[in-house]
Amino acid sequence: MHVHFIAIGGAAMHNLAMELAARKHYTVTGSDDEIFDPALSRLREAGLLPKQMGWHPENITADIDAVILGMHARKDNPELLRAEELGIPVYSFPQYLYEQTKDKTRIVVAGSHGKTTTTAMILYVLRALGIETDYMVGAQIEGFERMVRLSDTARYAVFEGDEYLTSPLDPRSKFLWYKPHVAIMTGIAWDHINVFPTWDSYVDTFRQFTRTISGTLIWFRHDATLAALAAENEQRITCLPYDAYNGNVPMQVFGQHNMQNLQAACLACQQIGIEPEVFYEKIASFTGASNRLEKIAESADFVAYKDFAHSPSKLRATINAVRERYPERTLIACMELHTFSSLTADFLPQYKDTMSEADEQIVYFNQHVIEHKHLAPITVDDVKQAFGSNRLQVYTDSRKMEEDLLRKDYRNTALLLMSSGTFDGINVKDLAQTIQHNLQNTK
Repeated sequence: MHVHFIAIGGAAMHNLAMELAARKHYTVTGSDDEIFDPALSRLREAGLLPKQMGWHPENITADIDAVILGMHARKDNPELLRAEELGIPVYSFPQYLYEQTKDKTRIVVAGSHGKTTTTAMILYVLRALGIETDYMVGAQIEGFERMVRLSDTARYAVFEGDEYLTSPLDPRSKFLWYKPHVAIMTGIAWDHINVFPTWDSYVDTFRQFTRTISGTLIWFRHDATLAALAAENEQRITCLPYDAYNGNVPMQVFGQHNMQNLQAACLACQQIGIEPEVFYEKIASFTGASNRLEKIAESADFVAYKDFAHSPSKLRATINAVRERYPERTLIACMELHTFSSLTADFLPQYKDTMSEADEQIVYFNQHVIEHKHLAPITVDDVKQAFGSNRLQVYTDSRKMEEDLLRKDYRNTALLLMSSGTFDGINVKDLAQTIQHNLQNTK
């Protein structure tokens, strides 16, 4: 089997390419016009890095059995046009996952927040119990070689269900392909306004998702939108509401949002025969997914975390979790506005009061990113007004922000660094460890 990837450098795409080559022993080729680390290094190590960057129709030959098309490509991609000319089947990433798992029991985790962690919790427990599982998850999990697994032998498949677009040829949400037997919906908070320009259009894609569920919907009971969607489907499927876990099993993860994720994962595992007491025994050692409240430095009176939080709901939940964990410490929260939604003037007011639990509130954005995304300019004053806090510090120069962070007094402090980007090249682990080192040297 020869599979060619158009836009092989994507986070999910390069993991799938490596999986097909390593586990299924397919011949895998691919192309892209730009590839960055970690995909660059991982593809090179696997022998799958394209010999030259760019789109080259001569890469598409008659011996190719399937082409997988990534979101980074365009409809007029010359390789895609050549594949269509030759009559080679073209799949989107989610479509291919479904084709590979259509005979398995599928568990899908959807929602505006908590998807990656909840998916990781389910996979962690299944692995601890020796239950073979195919999967796709949006972050690296300790003990898992890749973010994608597809086998010929697993009975189950667990997918993180993303509501973003499927491919340049298919403007529907990715999760509409997965047709779950068991689905989790963690909550709905407006996001991705470049493809869902209104609240109603965003809710509607989740409504469509509920119609693809064939067995059980597990939903967070305190979300009014989810309650309405569950009511629309309760005559057709089993609808199980959940709340936050409040038991006494010691956990490595913390925060109210993670206790909610925990309970959702437990209910999903119950649907395939795993008893709650077994689930809680195994999940007690789970430390989280990469970039999700990941501890990056710690000393006696200082701790630093990094997190992927960028949308308003994620930002609030993450800050509140660290505040609950360290109520007596000064909490410095720093986040980057990086996504299309977060840098859009009309969306900015959604961030009002999201950082209120932090003692020091810092927001960074880059005007060049705004220009690159072809968005209307926003100003420092726009951001301050939107967040609604007179304690907010706003930076547009990441080096200046880094210098100022290094000058602060971190005694009895928790530092939280949140971004779906990189703060324009700041290595947040190195920054946190430098702060820790400086603090220890001043004692």
